Amino acid sequence: MALHVRGVVLPEGEVRDLWLVGDRVTFEPVKDAETISDGGWIVPGLVDAHCHLGIRYGASPIESLDEARELAAKDRDAGVLALRDAGSPYPYPELDDEPEIPRLVRAGRHVAPTRRYLRDIGVEVDAADVVETVTAQAKAGSGWVKIVGDWIDRSVGDLAPSWDAATMAAAVEAAHAAGARAAVHTFSEEAVAQMVRAGVDSVEHGTGLSLDLVDEMARRGTALVPTMINIRTFGKIADQARPKFPGYADHMLRLRDRFPQVVVAAHEAGVPVYVGTDAGGSIRHGLAAEEMLLLHEAGIPAVDVLAAASWRARAWLGFPGLVEGGLADLVVYPEDPRADLRVVREPGRIVLKGRIVR
Repeated sequence: MALHVRGVVLPEGEVRDLWLVGDRVTFEPVKDAETISDGGWIVPGLVDAHCHLGIRYGASPIESLDEARELAAKDRDAGVLALRDAGSPYPYPELDDEPEIPRLVRAGRHVAPTRRYLRDIGVEVDAADVVETVTAQAKAGSGWVKIVGDWIDRSVGDLAPSWDAATMAAAVEAAHAAGARAAVHTFSEEAVAQMVRAGVDSVEHGTGLSLDLVDEMARRGTALVPTMINIRTFGKIADQARPKFPGYADHMLRLRDRFPQVVVAAHEAGVPVYVGTDAGGSIRHGLAAEEMLLLHEAGIPAVDVLAAASWRARAWLGFPGLVEGGLADLVVYPEDPRADLRVVREPGRIVLKGRIVR
């Protein structure tokens, strides 16, 4: 049965009729289609561009496909219909084409420095093995590799790059040679500078960005996924670390406090900014709306936040929007989210892959 929706279609902002035939969109009328929504604002399905279906809340690996399905369903029911998994310790390629699961783009496991990352999450390697490991993880994913660019170095009591600059650059080159894009976790100033200059495709978190580096990202087209929800946890991280690592604690707080201005500067410079929650670990799934509101609170206009969570993010990941022949993923809101972004907390109709979610 074909489905029919009518409303204000974003980003164009025009009242239109859409027909959903299987998993495709058409503007050509379909006889006897079932009208499931008439009125409201229609947005291409939202995206969480940084999440982890393979990591439980609390930062331990999942143990079954059903756990991954459960986490994905939390996002789907919030209107998030495409996910980029930025590193999973549990492989789940079987879910790539499941009709009830949001569209997936996956990295393999995190490539991380030895004994300097979350236990059991990444593949931990010394510099000599980074290129080989990146190549293997590119094959394990579906288009992305996740590189841990920095973490606390207990020997110095603060953040430090995972490996030397030449190794970091070689990791990016290896990902590209394997046909994958490279995403890098960075908090520190030094590591993010190394990785942007090495040609990484997306910076995850990026709290150490400088204004000069923001301009370099804009010139290169390097994306930023700020994970504002995650950055808000830096106070807790600092409190836990302060007894042993006071310098690290103070550094994390400085990074947190300056970050909203950094993100706005990146946006204004033309850096592609996308919505990602870092769900899995210390962040629960289903919070894309809250991430969107934090970006707006920082100073990014509502329509640009919507683009970062919907049509631009979908295009970045290779998922067509609500165009002729596009994918049948949409969310209908009862009011205009451009006028009041809080509307995204309460989606009305949700359709994923041409199937009614609600």
